[in-house]
Amino acid sequence: MTGVGVCFGTVNSIKALWETRIKKSKDDLKRQKELTEKATVGRLAGAWEDRITLTKLKEKVVTEDGRVILRIEKEEWKSLPPVLVQLSQVQEWQLHRIGLQKIPRFIGSFENLIVLDLSRNSITEIPKEIGKLTKLRELMVSYNRLNCVPEELGSCESLEKLELAMNRDLDELPEQLSNLKKLYHLDLSMNQFTTIPDCVVSLPALEWLDMGGNRVEYLPEDIHRMENLHTLWLQRNELEYLPDNISRMQSLDTLVLSSNKLRDIPPLMEGMSNLRFVNFRDNPLTYDVSLPDSQTEVDEEEDTREMFGKEFMHYYINESRKRDSKTYTSVLNVTVDGVIEMEPSE
Repeated sequence: MTGVGVCFGTVNSIKALWETRIKKSKDDLKRQKELTEKATVGRLAGAWEDRITLTKLKEKVVTEDGRVILRIEKEEWKSLPPVLVQLSQVQEWQLHRIGLQKIPRFIGSFENLIVLDLSRNSITEIPKEIGKLTKLRELMVSYNRLNCVPEELGSCESLEKLELAMNRDLDELPEQLSNLKKLYHLDLSMNQFTTIPDCVVSLPALEWLDMGGNRVEYLPEDIHRMENLHTLWLQRNELEYLPDNISRMQSLDTLVLSSNKLRDIPPLMEGMSNLRFVNFRDNPLTYDVSLPDSQTEVDEEEDTREMFGKEFMHYYINESRKRDSKTYTSVLNVTVDGVIEMEPSE
């Protein structure tokens, strides 16, 4: 009887084990089936969402002047969906005030992109893939949160216009940007630059440069290398003097120097014949001079005289030359008188 009991107990144990295994197998199969179904549903849902998103993006695409443009403004797009690569024929992005935080790395897929305008967002980084956009002519990322620019941007050989204004922490540019041989317009205003970067001075085609509202303390001595520069904005900086070589910038037409710390105007600047507009307003210049009254009567609206403009510059230089000469003569007389008075006592 004891052996029968043991045998019976063993059979029950084996039966229970098999039932447990069978139940676990069924549960595993059920779980696997549920996961597969969920994955399938997820893929279908994802594909459906992508289709909806793509349809929404297509509604933002317009054609103007023969150019295909993606235009989104004042909507919430913190990131751009990968499905956007299906619109690789787009030649221009105009994405303003959409809260965009990152330029997607798949930007390199848009090889036909000519204009990339991402102004007034929250972008913190420009990906190195930007260097693949060899047809890009204009890049606008002003009013964002950039603190650096990738060296790969120097590979955008067609770039003509670059705007990086109001990124606050931006204070340097990579030397590779000097490779932008076609760049003629550069806006670096309202950042943290303390001088004009070397790569900027080396840009051969640069015509327009805005560095207003930075912390520029000095200008490079070789500033005259910017041979084609005709407009230079340097208002609201920390400049205390101007290098003499600024007078060798023969193409310079407009020079704005208001709200700096300038104590003097280099006399050589009076030879800048092409300079049409200059502004020295709100600088602690050494001499307090005013323009003489105009000899001819003109209507107020037609009077183009600027108190701190070109005429003021020439008048100031002449006045400072006269006053410096008088000061030198006075010092010389005092020295001579002093010598003459000392001779009898020896």
